Amino acid sequence: MTSRSTSSSFPRLTAAVAASLVGLLATGCGGGEADDRSTGAASGSATGTAAGSATRTTPPTTGGSVAPSPSGSAGGPVTAGDCAREKAAGLTEEQSLGQLMMVAFDTAAPRTALDGLIAERHVGNVIYLGGWDGAARVKEASTHLQEQATDTATAGIPLLLAADQEGGEVRQLRGAGFTAPPSAKVQAQMSSPELTAAATTWARELRAVGVNVNLAPVTDTVPAEIGRANEPIGKFGRQYGSDPGTVTKASTAFLRGMIDGGVMGTVKHFPGLGRVERNTDFNTTGITDTVATKDDPFLAPFAAGVKAGAGLVMVSSARYPGLDPTKTQAMFSKPIISGLLRGQMGYDGVVVTDDVNAKAVRSIPAAQRAVDYVEAGGDILLTGDPESVGPMVDALAARALADEDFATLVDTSVLRVLALKERMGLLRCP
Repeated sequence: MTSRSTSSSFPRLTAAVAASLVGLLATGCGGGEADDRSTGAASGSATGTAAGSATRTTPPTTGGSVAPSPSGSAGGPVTAGDCAREKAAGLTEEQSLGQLMMVAFDTAAPRTALDGLIAERHVGNVIYLGGWDGAARVKEASTHLQEQATDTATAGIPLLLAADQEGGEVRQLRGAGFTAPPSAKVQAQMSSPELTAAATTWARELRAVGVNVNLAPVTDTVPAEIGRANEPIGKFGRQYGSDPGTVTKASTAFLRGMIDGGVMGTVKHFPGLGRVERNTDFNTTGITDTVATKDDPFLAPFAAGVKAGAGLVMVSSARYPGLDPTKTQAMFSKPIISGLLRGQMGYDGVVVTDDVNAKAVRSIPAAQRAVDYVEAGGDILLTGDPESVGPMVDALAARALADEDFATLVDTSVLRVLALKERMGLLRCP
């Protein structure tokens, strides 16, 4: 990558990068209390990625569904098939970097608000924020967004269209056409089959409007003695419980329902926000977990969620001195992402930030946030500020041009994202 011009296509990945990813993408973290289970896609969805490229007779218009995990184990590795590797090799530098962006589409913005970013900055992923009212409006927006994923903009690769649809107070999609899921604490009172069935219905509602990723379930554990004093999770009843076993049981049941309904799920906020005092979205202090270590039992729900088929892990912007003595925030911490999550826990799927525009990290220039995150081992940068996309993309491109090792990290992240899209049936290859 150090010799690329900005208009050239990426060469095929090096043998080392390709070999390391072919058998280990998207899932592969064992442990936890979830049972092995094959997770099927919704009826009529695209299939097949474990052994090769995904196939479709026509490209998806509002987002693909979740293809089944490899036969026999929902937690086994998902192969980066020929289609993902072919697509990665054919992207221009700008198109590749765009696959690492997830940009907010605010409900108050005009329908065409992100058209320029998708066309000019090749943004490959979008998140609905601000509280969208009515299924018809969301479906219209999703269709319009996917229409922007042209050959020139994204090499024809459809967008991940995400929403926070946890339940309770955290529901970005509301009104006609959307069920109001109860809070996680209430969901946890349901039996696993009941919760999976309910989540399948909620997922089908999302899929019907073109949303193909739910940034849920929450897999943070909030100790009973902290409870509502925990601002980001406990205050709003977003936790499934106060012990890892309860959180594991309910969150994996929810996750399976999402996948069965054709929507990819996400476990968050790694390595856990259950012990911090303040909300990282609005604070720079009170965001340190002084208890977490590499043997923390609160990591179990994350491991179980990955084993159950989660395609993404969202990493927090809190600090964990027991995991990284430098007190670097988790999304910029190599010991936490590359060491704990990818190394110790064996996860080699997509890692996405919590909002990289949150107050907890806003004092760091956007360009530096992007470089530090990818250098730590992360993939998709989720930003609530569309104006931050340009500086982040430019910084990644400049660093990759100057540093071959960093360029390899970028290539690896892009392939992870495309492998996830292949798994979801979003890629179309001859």
